Amino acid sequence: MSEEVQLYLDDARQTMNNALVHLDNELVKIRAGKANPHMLDGITVDYYGVMSPLSQVSNISTPDARTIFIQPWDKSIIEPIEKAIQKANLGFNPVNNGEVIRIAVPPLTEERRKQLVKQVKTEGEAAKVSIRNVRRDTNEELKTLKKEGIPEDEIKKGEEEVQKLTDGFIKKVDELLEKKEKEIMTV
Repeated sequence: MSEEVQLYLDDARQTMNNALVHLDNELVKIRAGKANPHMLDGITVDYYGVMSPLSQVSNISTPDARTIFIQPWDKSIIEPIEKAIQKANLGFNPVNNGEVIRIAVPPLTEERRKQLVKQVKTEGEAAKVSIRNVRRDTNEELKTLKKEGIPEDEIKKGEEEVQKLTDGFIKKVDELLEKKEKEIMTV
């Protein structure tokens, strides 16, 4: 296979992998019934006029499967942290004792589990669309190589390789979704 075709394939592989990594990061944020510090990823707090991620202004831990413990490094921002958690609408009720914030993670209801599974499937579909877009873009780039004098059989081999990559990454997305769905539905 020519060097140009291989470069496009490597780029496609990397971009598809990035979509998979992004999906994995998004799935971590979806709670599956037990406490996880990553549930609070994406929450930002006003820290002296700068919106900062919660993890950069406090220590977040999970002493047990049902509790998240947030200890701010600066006690003056404990109320903004509490408000940011409530504003994030994650279904948590933070308890502030002036020193730390405790969040009791409620057990998931059947209805909530089904909503979370729908959310997981939506994230998965977005990842699949992203992977398919990479396939389309790579195939278009390969077709432009044909005009530059690359033999047609090289282009065909490249397109077949892109399809194999796409199928492999779609399969990985399905495996991630199946694993997360099972995790959510396990009581």
